[in-house]
Amino acid sequence: MVQQHRIYVVQFDKGEPDQEELSCKASPPKGGGRRIMYYYHDYGTGGGAGKNGKPAKSRALSLSGFFGLLLICLFGLATLLAAPGAFFSFARTGGAAATAAATQQRQSERCSGIGNDTLCCDRSSRRADMCFARGDLRMHSASASFQLVSSAGRPAEEERIRPYTRKWEAHVMKTIDEVRFRRVPPGEAARCDVRHDMPAVLLSTGGFTGNVYHEFNDGLLPMFVTAGHLQRRVVLVILEYHDWWMTKYGDVVSRLSAFPPIDFTADRRVHCFPEVIAGLRIHGELTVDPARTPEGRSIRDFRRLLDDAYRPRINYLERMERKAARKQRRASKHPAAPAERPKLVIVSRTGSRVIENEEELKAVAADVGFDVRVVRPERSTEMCKIYRDLNASDAMVGVHGAAMTHFLFMRPGKVFIQVVPLGTDWAANEYYGEPAARLGLRYVGYKILPEESSLAREYPAGHPVLTDPAGVAQRGWDVTKKVYLDRQNVRLDLARFREELVAAHRYLVAGKRKGRPKTKPLAI
Repeated sequence: MVQQHRIYVVQFDKGEPDQEELSCKASPPKGGGRRIMYYYHDYGTGGGAGKNGKPAKSRALSLSGFFGLLLICLFGLATLLAAPGAFFSFARTGGAAATAAATQQRQSERCSGIGNDTLCCDRSSRRADMCFARGDLRMHSASASFQLVSSAGRPAEEERIRPYTRKWEAHVMKTIDEVRFRRVPPGEAARCDVRHDMPAVLLSTGGFTGNVYHEFNDGLLPMFVTAGHLQRRVVLVILEYHDWWMTKYGDVVSRLSAFPPIDFTADRRVHCFPEVIAGLRIHGELTVDPARTPEGRSIRDFRRLLDDAYRPRINYLERMERKAARKQRRASKHPAAPAERPKLVIVSRTGSRVIENEEELKAVAADVGFDVRVVRPERSTEMCKIYRDLNASDAMVGVHGAAMTHFLFMRPGKVFIQVVPLGTDWAANEYYGEPAARLGLRYVGYKILPEESSLAREYPAGHPVLTDPAGVAQRGWDVTKKVYLDRQNVRLDLARFREELVAAHRYLVAGKRKGRPKTKPLAI
């Protein structure tokens, strides 16, 4: 049977291991040889192009189209004569809508409906290139390429791609391995060692991998957007593969693919696929746009995937804790059940942007009525343990930085308070504030005053570093990073910050009294 696939390419607008049990072991798919149909639909906006990113050829207007255009022109002329102002208003609004519709139509034609033995790349997005190939595709890591085996006489064709989602950052993209897609005749094709009856998705875990924000924003979320609807019948082919990355995120990866990922560089076997998708779609900062996904999925669907990924391990940890708690209660003569208090997690930092009076903050939060827990994420911290803490929390407090990515682990309806140091207003809102609101959290951005910054001890009062961070930022990213990110700590005005904690506590308690709908904690 011939496998029929239709592919639509999405374009985006700029936005800017102890006891860890992995569940990504290979298991043979049911119904061997079954073919699947999968679709990508374009709901975005952008310029149009045809195959290989070249402009699509214009088509001659049909006779009916000509008369339709003539009627529109006559209507426009009559409107202009009767009411010029109304006409130009119509031209502004209707013209913009028509342009958007035409743009979307052109965009939907890019790489859409490609047939067998076809290679097509979309390079129109500022964030990421994507290539699609269908036919007899063979992974040949020795030559850093995929071979598209074609009948003799087909013209030579080659495309190159660096499958990473920060295309606009040239200095980073230079570090990403490049892969070629080459059309070759049967006589030059590598012999298949492993045959797959499902598509492959090629991606890189290089670049900024190692920073939790980039691991989610540039990797896991785009993986979900690109392959989430394939119901785990997809093979992930990974450039710059890291064992530690799989140890850290294997639970999540196993919810996207039922098969072991392939280390493109180390695995020298020739893997053969009916289709390869090279590169990942990205919708923006820590977000999933339902309008740009095949099934209308959102960031909440990604969070449900995290629930599914971490539930088995968390259930095991909680069983062990309940067992220990029962022993402790039996040993105690007067066991007392703790009062129910909203749970607040302080995400603690080391190095820079540290809360210098963190212990005092804990005391104030407890006095307000919170059950306080401090979490200090480290590279070696088991991810599901962080997920468990935040999934069970009612509020989260932390200073702007990569660790704020963990707001993704909170349940919608809870409170996220981000401390915003001097010079970080835009980034704090763009990267974490707005995405948190889209997840359904109650977001509070606490902007510190100059006297709450450690920079007030380094610069005199009235210095531009304290009074005009936006102006300082105009000197360039290096200055911003050096001054505001690498050398700044915060000492919270606890009287002022207490007001935010009181408001959050009231909101959470009122929500429980009113029975505000919320996502339940992980089932045990």
